[in-house]
Amino acid sequence: MSRQASGLRAWFLQRATAIYLILFILYALQHMIFSPPANHADWQAWVASPLVSLGLLLFFASLLLHAWVGFRDVIIDYVHPTPIRVTVLTVAGFVLVGCAAWVLQIIILAQIA
Repeated sequence: MSRQASGLRAWFLQRATAIYLILFILYALQHMIFSPPANHADWQAWVASPLVSLGLLLFFASLLLHAWVGFRDVIIDYVHPTPIRVTVLTVAGFVLVGCAAWVLQIIILAQIA
């Protein structure tokens, strides 16, 4: 794959994930304004509903992908020594994978309880 195609893919991923993030945030704000959860059980019931769970999974997948692409582009542009660049990107990748595991655990636990 050419460098130009890679840049186009990153550009598209940033825009697509940003659109989904905005749409889900607007949905969540609308829900919180018009029927806010009164207690923890209400929050848990809202998160446990299948469509909201799927939406949250897609939201956090989009958020993590958006963060990865943006962070990767900044590091590639501004960190020139290859060993440092690889180290920083590896650490960032592990942090984002850890965040993904944490989100998945929260959503699964909401489904079980």
